[in-house]
Amino acid sequence: MRRISVSIITAVMIAGAAQSDDLGVFNDYPTEARADYVFACMEVNGRTREALSRCSCSIDVIASILTYDDYVSAETVLRMLQTSGEKTTLFRSTAISKGAVQELRRAQAEAEIRCF
Repeated sequence: MRRISVSIITAVMIAGAAQSDDLGVFNDYPTEARADYVFACMEVNGRTREALSRCSCSIDVIASILTYDDYVSAETVLRMLQTSGEKTTLFRSTAISKGAVQELRRAQAEAEIRCF
């Protein structure tokens, strides 16, 4: 009986350690970035409790797919694409910027499926 208890405790501790490692990766987005995303999402989807829940879910899904650095890169490209002029040519024509935006769009589509 004692061996079973020790085995169970060991398994729980290992699972907890693995989960805390996952949370470190999952929570690499600063709170401010998550809040900005949720506020913008709620502007589009309504300022309701349901929208808050869905928008929070959405950024959690995106954070589980993209690192924060990749998210920032894609957001930067998207913001630059909204401006005009010669300076945006670099963002419009490079494979790296197109790839970053595609990855963000893929993560957003997954979040849409899971949360909305």
